[in-house]
Amino acid sequence: MRIVRVLLLFSVFLLPSHFSSYLCINSSASNGCLAYDGTEKCLLKFCSYNASACCDSAKGMHLQQLFQTFNISNIACASLQKSVLCAICDQIFAELFKGESGLRNVSAQGSFTFLERSSRSQDNSSTEFCMKVWDTCENISILNSPFASSKKGRAGKQMCPSCSKLMDEWQLKKGFCEALVRSLDTGELPFCDESVSHSKVEAPRPVDGLCLEKIGNGAYINMVPHPDGSNHVFLSNQQGKTWLANVPDEGSNGILGIVESEPFLDLTKEVAFDIGVGLISMAFHPNFVNNGRFFMSFNCDKMKQPGCVGRCSCNTDVDCDPAKLGADNGVQPCQYHSIVAEYTANDTSSKPSLAKRANSAEVTRILTLGLPYSSGHAGQILFGPADGYLYLMIADGVTEINELGLWGNYSIPKDNPYIADKELEPEIWALGFHNPWRCSFDSERPSYFICGEPGQDHYEEVDIIRKGGNYGWRVYEGPLLFHPAPAESPGGNTSISSINPIFPVMGYNHSEIDTNIGSASITGGYFYRSRIDPCLYGRYLYMDLYGVGLWAGTENPENSGKFNTTRIQFKCAHDSPIQCSYKAGSPQPDVGYVFSFGEDNKKDVYILTSTGVYRIARPSRCNFTCLEQHFATPTPHSSSPKLLSGCKIIVLFLSVLLLILDDMSYVYG
Repeated sequence: MRIVRVLLLFSVFLLPSHFSSYLCINSSASNGCLAYDGTEKCLLKFCSYNASACCDSAKGMHLQQLFQTFNISNIACASLQKSVLCAICDQIFAELFKGESGLRNVSAQGSFTFLERSSRSQDNSSTEFCMKVWDTCENISILNSPFASSKKGRAGKQMCPSCSKLMDEWQLKKGFCEALVRSLDTGELPFCDESVSHSKVEAPRPVDGLCLEKIGNGAYINMVPHPDGSNHVFLSNQQGKTWLANVPDEGSNGILGIVESEPFLDLTKEVAFDIGVGLISMAFHPNFVNNGRFFMSFNCDKMKQPGCVGRCSCNTDVDCDPAKLGADNGVQPCQYHSIVAEYTANDTSSKPSLAKRANSAEVTRILTLGLPYSSGHAGQILFGPADGYLYLMIADGVTEINELGLWGNYSIPKDNPYIADKELEPEIWALGFHNPWRCSFDSERPSYFICGEPGQDHYEEVDIIRKGGNYGWRVYEGPLLFHPAPAESPGGNTSISSINPIFPVMGYNHSEIDTNIGSASITGGYFYRSRIDPCLYGRYLYMDLYGVGLWAGTENPENSGKFNTTRIQFKCAHDSPIQCSYKAGSPQPDVGYVFSFGEDNKKDVYILTSTGVYRIARPSRCNFTCLEQHFATPTPHSSSPKLLSGCKIIVLFLSVLLLILDDMSYVYG
């Protein structure tokens, strides 16, 4: 019987072309096969298999584009990966694969079953194939690798998100092959990067414009999604209050569900509020749902708030004398301080994730730092998604803090780049910043840590932040040489020859902003990962403080660090839940001052301004055109084809290959 099954498996390639209608399934079916309309032979130029297939020429092109994103320089490894991709267009392989469930029984014309899952799939055949993969590709770089490691860091993310080689990811062949063999028995690869998909391989489409809907009137400076994964977010204002808010679905005509009289946390007595100071940022511990811990970054005034005491960042260690600075807008040097402190919601609810209020008493003061000037001191805090460390953005540097026991309950990571440098503080992780304002980690690529960096006189920049990187300030303002006046550099100037600066990947000149304003200041944003506007997907969005400029940066090629930027128009949806206001004669909504961007658990992106909260909406609601919009709002009957991820393709190929090898070894062994 096993001989018959093998013969039938190979003889199916000799069937007449019309029989393919029994094997190629439309994408609306449960098996997830790519579209085949039955009217053509679907000849594929990329794949060598040219019989009737479950891929038409367009899908074959998508496979080719996906293969190109791997960017494999080694011919043997590239050939192996290509065969894996092309397996999805084989009639047999496509019919065998069923969504998330792996292999299933297949009947041709309902007359007989010719393949079933082998009980011996974890035999020497799988090990031999794994060894071939390892030996061929272990030291070959594969971008967007479908063999991404399952080993997790403290925050539940990959330990090595930037690794592209099997050797870097797994170190040992044995561990890699054991994981591969285990995965074949379940029909899925737990260590695969499921983000390798249709959206990553298509050439970027032009953006017609960005559509906004206004869902709130409050002026907030910070938004953080609830760590429980729900549709709740936390919103903070500069005065010191934070609210828990419910976010309505896009297009539902709903507005933010927020009770102004019931803040989640009220720090107004501890926060110094002025034009350049106040509550700055909020970050939740990666394990907040269990331990209730979260962190606030804000400013205090030592003249008004008890406990507002810390060392001035202008001190003798950096050859700076606060007495020579003078008052800044009536504020004395180091009158204002930057504070990072830990709080808890653990004692206000049986489960921290259900807490509606938090305790306003500090659990631990992590940092108090005197500020030489009245503004321009950043202050955002973020947890690194890959390492679980707390990052603090301050003027002239980015600090990384580890949870161990030196600063309150925290310490400086032992692998910080300047831990042994006597001339620099050991907590510094990267430096050369003027005033990094709003940074974010790309949710699909945690190694992409990106910041908007306000300039001084001429240029606003966007930087990809790397460990130990120097971003040029005060030698450079973006790509331009900077020549500060003596009064602006009480600590002296750095020579050009003493640094190796990293220049911005995006930015704009002040002259690009309305000349009547006479100034500019960038507000950093996010890589857009929502499906609401597919034409924005994967682009980095940022704006100017004055709300008159919005840019989209497109990386090309992907993972190259090279960006093309486009200034794009934005409008307010005609059916916005709260109507937008407009200046006389302007088609663009008057959003006021742009304080921050925000992102929720659905990866929808928000713009927080002095006039309210705006969410990026479907392009059609502003009469913009995006040819891919049907992907963002699928209907139950939608049959729009999507590429299977590299992970599922490899599961399909390896599983069927091992079935063949298993049966052949039984027949001939």
